[in-house]
Amino acid sequence: MRKKNQSRLRVGLIATLATTFIALAGVAGHGLGRCGAISALIADTGHRLNLFTSTAVLIINRLSSVPGTIELNPDVVSLVGGRGTPSTTETVNRFLYRLSAQLGSDAIFVANERGEVVGSSNTTQQDDSRLGGDIAYRPYFQDALSGFVGRHFSLGEAPDTPGYFVAYPIHDGDRVIGIATVKISLKPVVDAFSLLGKPALIADRDNVVILSSHEDWLYTSLKPISVAERVDLELTGMYGRHRVGEFPFLVDPDVNQASLGLDKIVPPRDGSRAALPDLLVQGQVLAGMDWKLLVFSDVTDIRHQGMIAAALASALAVLLLTLALYMTQRRRAARQKQEAKDALERANAQLEVTVAKRTQALTNANMELRIEMAERIRTEEALRATQNDLVQAAKLTALGELATGITHELTQPLGAIQTLAGNAREFVRLGDLVNAQGNLAIIDQMANKMGSIIDPLRSFARKSPAEPEEADISLAVRNALFLLDARLRTSEIAVTNACDPRVPTVWCNRNRLEQVLVNLIVNAIDAMDESSMRTLVIRTGQLRDGQVSISIEDSGKGFAPDQIGKLFIPFNTTKTTGLGLGLAISRGIAREYGGDLIAKNRPEGGAVLLLVLPHPRSRATV
Repeated sequence: MRKKNQSRLRVGLIATLATTFIALAGVAGHGLGRCGAISALIADTGHRLNLFTSTAVLIINRLSSVPGTIELNPDVVSLVGGRGTPSTTETVNRFLYRLSAQLGSDAIFVANERGEVVGSSNTTQQDDSRLGGDIAYRPYFQDALSGFVGRHFSLGEAPDTPGYFVAYPIHDGDRVIGIATVKISLKPVVDAFSLLGKPALIADRDNVVILSSHEDWLYTSLKPISVAERVDLELTGMYGRHRVGEFPFLVDPDVNQASLGLDKIVPPRDGSRAALPDLLVQGQVLAGMDWKLLVFSDVTDIRHQGMIAAALASALAVLLLTLALYMTQRRRAARQKQEAKDALERANAQLEVTVAKRTQALTNANMELRIEMAERIRTEEALRATQNDLVQAAKLTALGELATGITHELTQPLGAIQTLAGNAREFVRLGDLVNAQGNLAIIDQMANKMGSIIDPLRSFARKSPAEPEEADISLAVRNALFLLDARLRTSEIAVTNACDPRVPTVWCNRNRLEQVLVNLIVNAIDAMDESSMRTLVIRTGQLRDGQVSISIEDSGKGFAPDQIGKLFIPFNTTKTTGLGLGLAISRGIAREYGGDLIAKNRPEGGAVLLLVLPHPRSRATV
């Protein structure tokens, strides 16, 4: 019943973890898909922004230098300076008309220093360029009269004639006597909005929308305007009879010069989201001007792409989990089959050794007394060889249990080596030796990493002489923990290595010490199978009689009182697997070097296996 309940709990835990993994994969896929789609949208819109701003600036700047050449006409200078006649006015008007018609501007006109238009190509439009008009209040007139180039947007008195005015000063010697102005039509800029393929607007330096692909956005302010600011705007007359309203979305109008100033989702100004999509706004300042361009992209489709990415990621997670389950079941079946085979072989070997020992004993009993000593020596040598074989067999058994964890550790570098080798072959075929050498260098690193995993296993499995030596405790503990790392992580055991650096070595064979530590740690891991809290503590200490203690402490259920006396009896075990030789072999190795192995329970719960070995200074005789 207990095994059945444990199996149900294990299945439930695995199902919960699998569901969590699938959900996390879906969340991650949704986030990555959404971020990728937004990045692609930003990049595409940024390209369109650059194309549009280049086109708009080219349209405007094509005629912006024309007014600077008009003062070269002496009739213009005479007329603006007040020295002209009616015929001079007619001559200048014809000149300006032909020049405007040839260049394709809306109008070209000149004004005296009082702001009165005295010459113009315009004969019909009711705007700044009409003859006799007063433009003294226009900012571009004031800038040009001060000796600078004046640039400004103005709607004019007629609502349908917006234009961009560029004004240059007209000099008579060193004195500015008037201005020459060209009115550039903005219709080509509005037509260029089609390059963006999405809603867009252009706002002036006062953050008022002057051009837009949506007529409802025209002459609205991107930010709240005060009463004083509204009065100033009306005094300039830039927007004609239009009253500046509020832009329908909350947009930060600050844009850095010639850079991507805005990358964010903007909400409606009134807080209502009904019937309004989420918009991503990006902006850029037009080079050499005080205008900014804002483009609005609908991101509704990005949500759909995120959901598709989440579904694909979840499906991939299900596929990976299915594959992992299949591989796990396959490895488990193979391991169980190999364990059964190994157990049968060990039993046969033990039976053969037992039969050989008894046959030898009967033969020895019938031999004469004069060869008794020699036979006894040979018997002792045979027993020592048998013990060494048994120790080696135990080591190989432990290696068999560790094979799964080590195989997992080697899988990743092996896969990386295979991929890098294929890439290196392709680079060599293409003649790209630099990248090929780079791949080979990484393969060398991966091979070294695999060597660092295999070397401890090879050292542990080596059948070495059992002569005592100064054995490094810390190194032996680290090697044992390395060999059992996969199983410790699988069992979720918290390991505390509390070895005292002041007790660095013991008098023992290093290989045998590692084998004993592996046996004791495996025993502790098995003891904590049913524990909710799993901790393993390894300590060292100096005993009064010149010996060193190494304790392996676990948080299992401890030893039953009737078990402690039988722990070190060969073939005595409470486990469902194994032959019960691990602790018996470990105690035999400890006593072979003048030490011992002691088992006891911890007061706070759990068991302690205390390995006692002589200190090198004592040079215990074994």
